[in-house]
Amino acid sequence: MPESFDQLVALIRARFSELSPQFQTGAAFLLDHPDEVAVSSMRKVAERAQVQPASLVRLSQQFGFPGWNEMRSLFVARVRTRPEPFASRARSLVAGNAKEGLARDLLVAQQHNLEVTAAHSARLVVEAARVLRKAKHVHVAGFRSCHAVAFGFVYGYRLFRPSVSLLDGDAGMLEVQLLAIERSSATVVISFAPYSAEAVRVAEAARERGSRVIAMTDSAVSPIALNADQVLIFAHESPSFFPSLAAAMALAESLVAQLLALEGTNAVERLEQIEGSLNARGAYVP
Repeated sequence: MPESFDQLVALIRARFSELSPQFQTGAAFLLDHPDEVAVSSMRKVAERAQVQPASLVRLSQQFGFPGWNEMRSLFVARVRTRPEPFASRARSLVAGNAKEGLARDLLVAQQHNLEVTAAHSARLVVEAARVLRKAKHVHVAGFRSCHAVAFGFVYGYRLFRPSVSLLDGDAGMLEVQLLAIERSSATVVISFAPYSAEAVRVAEAARERGSRVIAMTDSAVSPIALNADQVLIFAHESPSFFPSLAAAMALAESLVAQLLALEGTNAVERLEQIEGSLNARGAYVP
């Protein structure tokens, strides 16, 4: 029997193809609407999922639970363990007595995040790079704080590959930008909890349009990871009020470096051309 929401999601994904059509309908609703499951009655969930209440009981038993309430408790726990709002963390930070050691604590946390991220994703970076290299065009999306990570990735990648673009939704143009995603492309989406609605929209649109999807996120069962081809996980713990992006940025940089290594001499030649052009046009102070 799964002991956490993440374990339950992994089990549902692994056994989904083996379920009956009725159970597949119910299981899909559980994955797509976990918040509703946490706060609604079994009858209401069944109505929304368009299955019989008894089907939810039997579905729970399929996954090793005695009944519906035992499985639903994992959805309730998920809601209770959501990230604390930034404002609440900021109040705690201001009211605390550890301000003198905060800078040191931040650096220690970032070092830990880097170690955790390396353990999770270092090996998978190579596989993700291979997916991107084969794509005709690469689209990259990151919103709010993750915009910086996405922009840094695009900036570095574009120095040796021209067919890379940033999906930023500037001036309300996200839906128009999504039309450029094609089956022959790959899409990198970056987000962490609480997950950006725009990032989820990009991941869904990319999947609908047949693009390969690379998710850079904080959980293997985050909304952008569930249907991704490759998932690169980064840690973002911080004693500050806002999550740390150091590991996310390092992960993006390592992916760019891996892509350059895979591309070889042609990429190096283009990089030399771009660098020479920037110097010739006075982009940098002598």
